Amino acid sequence: MTPSEIFLAATPGLEPFLAEEAREAGFGGVAVTPGGVTITGGWAEVRRANLELAGAGRVLARVAEFPAVHLAQLDKRARKLDWPALLRGDVPVKVEATSRGSKIYHAGAAAQRIERAIADATGAPAEGDDPVRLLVRIERNLVTISVDTSGEPLHRRGFKAFVGKAPLRETMAALFLRACGWDGTRPLVDPMCGSGTILLEGAARAAGLSPGRGREFAWARLAPSELRQEAGPAPAARGDIPPILGFDRDDGAVRGAAENAARAGLSGHVTIGRAALSDLAPPPGPPGLVLTNPPYGARIGKPGPLHGLYATLGAVLKERFRGWEAGVITSEPGLAKTTGLSFTDTGPPVPHGPLKIRLYRTGPLP
Repeated sequence: MTPSEIFLAATPGLEPFLAEEAREAGFGGVAVTPGGVTITGGWAEVRRANLELAGAGRVLARVAEFPAVHLAQLDKRARKLDWPALLRGDVPVKVEATSRGSKIYHAGAAAQRIERAIADATGAPAEGDDPVRLLVRIERNLVTISVDTSGEPLHRRGFKAFVGKAPLRETMAALFLRACGWDGTRPLVDPMCGSGTILLEGAARAAGLSPGRGREFAWARLAPSELRQEAGPAPAARGDIPPILGFDRDDGAVRGAAENAARAGLSGHVTIGRAALSDLAPPPGPPGLVLTNPPYGARIGKPGPLHGLYATLGAVLKERFRGWEAGVITSEPGLAKTTGLSFTDTGPPVPHGPLKIRLYRTGPLP
């Protein structure tokens, strides 16, 4: 069983930027679809997508597709699949099924039939710790089977021990950087950096480090021999990267972000310090990008007291960051307006927990 299609999950609203990243990384057949991006390829591409794509939240490999209009037919066709080529007998397998507009309407019964077919073919148990997830979608009588090759969501890079209040996921930060046109060659400043997510994603990209370098993946517990081949040595981090600076007024956040950077091997690539927003100044050299995820009312408290914070942000940027571009991520249009910045682009609404946030972008500041 080899992939017929690979699905890269993305935060809704950010799919085009994940597609851009996949194309730049050399993946083929890139197409945007609701909730993600599809690419073509085999197990080598599955492995590489998990390791290298900073914006993908999960990588699903489609391994089988067939029509079925009743459970007996589903059972018969599931038993014809070469499960030992995909799954190991010593690794638990969890089957999750959904059904829509199909004669097989009982998703739980469908999952049980496929679990029994797998157990009979491989001996793999349906229960156990850290199972491989098999996703079965039955839509208009067409059964599609995919395997989750990621395991833990890919935003869990394996480095952050300190987490601030309502932080961005790493995958979202990576795609917001891309949405701002930042390619790792210009300076980057986050004046309210919290746990440092934007900084660490930017530094890793600038230094050429794989986002998946510090974690394990579900594909390592699958059967295909292509996935068990030893990877070559990871490339060394580039040293000649632009200044990447983060600030926060909270001592605990500064310490936590610095510790996160150290665990990620990025201490030498980012500078994190305590500073009030009113003291913010650009580093020497060419203009770059200021990207920040400030507090917003629905996330931290009532938005009223935050108007002064946003007004200060806008005033400081207009006064001291001429030629720089800015990006402000917030759920509150009124707070974005309070900055007084001329936004050239307002991004699509992006789900962030119970909220919808947007990226407000400027061109080069006059």
